[in-house]
Amino acid sequence: MSSLSGVSVLSFALNVPGPVAVARLVAEGATAVKIEPPGGDPLTLYSRAWYDALHAGVTIVPLDLKTGGGRTTLDPLLARADVVLTSQRPAALARLGLAPDALFARYPHLRLVSIVGDTSAPDRPGHDVTYQAEAGLLRADLPATFLADLAGAADAVTAVLLALREPPGTQRVVGLRDALATFATPGYLGLTAPGGRFGGADPAYGVYAAADGLIAVAALEPHFRARFYAALGLPLDAPLHDVMRARTCDDWDTFARMHDVPLSRVR
Repeated sequence: MSSLSGVSVLSFALNVPGPVAVARLVAEGATAVKIEPPGGDPLTLYSRAWYDALHAGVTIVPLDLKTGGGRTTLDPLLARADVVLTSQRPAALARLGLAPDALFARYPHLRLVSIVGDTSAPDRPGHDVTYQAEAGLLRADLPATFLADLAGAADAVTAVLLALREPPGTQRVVGLRDALATFATPGYLGLTAPGGRFGGADPAYGVYAAADGLIAVAALEPHFRARFYAALGLPLDAPLHDVMRARTCDDWDTFARMHDVPLSRVR
């Protein structure tokens, strides 16, 4: 039997964190119903394929919760749920009659997991990129992934699992900005800050321009470092920019396999 067999999740969570969290819970055996507003989930506009993958096995119920009919349809769904997952700001939930006090007053059996942007200011607007910026994880380029959203989704799954072990009426709040705290620690400690050991100061750990692309080098351990520099015929810890530009990415792939050193092309 799946670990969450018999657990019913009712989700109001849109965009990325909520659907990712629900998909993981469904994969563990939970049943899930998702309430979507009449306009649908904005994720369908960004990536229909990702939306479809995340909602496989999830029952979608379009509802206008600003109408009496929508609330009438919602009531039995709340009555059958074990856990409610939201990602709207607290003020928006209050306007819909879905604030924690209101929910628990009518449905004392529920557990509630709320995804917000920042637990210290849950009504302040923001998105993944702004949370990464505040956490010191952003440089000049846009991020390669939705780190805050996906870290928040993982924390939301954990919050659901913990809430299921706690008494009815339990609420747990997950913050996307808060979820980045662990990821931001190396920067706060100066390790990955510009000029830090992992921020450009160590020539054997960095991203270099090759003849036709970019190569990531991570020859950190002494045996990798010694082998890497010996294969290049360079003194230990010599600068690498010129030598890296002299070969193509395919050449460096071959070099890495031949000498058993950690190099990878940047895709």
